[in-house]
Amino acid sequence: MSASIEFADRQVGGDAPPYIIAEVGVNHDGSLDRAIELVRAASSAGVDGVKFQWFSAEQLVIEGAGTAEYQKATTSSDQRSMLARLELGREEMARLVEVAHQEQLHALVTVFCESLVEEAAELDWDAWKCASPDLVHRPLLDRLAADGRPLILSTGAASMSEVVRANHWLQDSPVAFLQCVSAYPTPEPEAALGGIEALSVETGRPCGYSDHTGEETTGGLAVAAGAVILEKHFTHDREAPGPDHAASLEVDGLARYVEFAHRAHRAVGPRGSKHLQDRERDVREVARQSLRAARALAEGTVLCEGDLVAKRPAGGLEPWRLEELLGRRLIRSLSFEEALNHGDVE
Repeated sequence: MSASIEFADRQVGGDAPPYIIAEVGVNHDGSLDRAIELVRAASSAGVDGVKFQWFSAEQLVIEGAGTAEYQKATTSSDQRSMLARLELGREEMARLVEVAHQEQLHALVTVFCESLVEEAAELDWDAWKCASPDLVHRPLLDRLAADGRPLILSTGAASMSEVVRANHWLQDSPVAFLQCVSAYPTPEPEAALGGIEALSVETGRPCGYSDHTGEETTGGLAVAAGAVILEKHFTHDREAPGPDHAASLEVDGLARYVEFAHRAHRAVGPRGSKHLQDRERDVREVARQSLRAARALAEGTVLCEGDLVAKRPAGGLEPWRLEELLGRRLIRSLSFEEALNHGDVE
């Protein structure tokens, strides 16, 4: 069983179903009404939590800073002005927490600015998220961890040594890590799902996947690869202008994403476990071979090569015991093809 932590009333990790986060992020386009619509739509899709991004463009970005290539294609070449249009303030965030809880969803938030942590901590968030670029921002990580709520860290564009270092910083805090490819969207062949297991082994923490592909099935593949948490960007319109819409799913796609992830979880079953299922017993009985008399054998026969043969069905000693039976004496006779059992030899 993998490691687990608690998010409010919910176990995350272990053999629990995948915990699925709809990342609203900035796909509300700066509109509280749009954000509320997305929360309610995410609830109908069957996710466990919704996540938002809390930042101040002025505090986060210097004037004149450029944007990433994927952002330039849809919005602006000036990072500060782009983000300023997407800010939501404290009262708006408080309303989103309220709506999420009304919808029986957990409310999560990525806080980008250390100066905003104290204000953010006044709201009833169920968990913190730290974006991949801030994996190296120890002051921010320490401020978030000091609050005591669970903290999820994405690891896009990070080396394993950076992940291990952050894990050491936070060794006494409830933490989970997400494998992530910082490309928007990420081509499915480059999803790097193998990193989920690597993170789990290196950190000993619950690990999942922050999914930037445009696919509905990558989450299920990630679950099969060991993910216990999934984060997927969610939007009202994949064609809308804005930095994250293209790497997001709309409500119907998100619902299929959730359903497939849960199917994958059921198909994987308990991790680290291999056991005989009741539905297998019939095939086990009729298809396994057992040791049987190759011809009629009289009582007192000393068994030698050629006296026994392996044939279906089960019911006698298994074929792997043949070597230990050679040279032993029968204490009863066996008819042709009769099964040999423990009590038949001295």
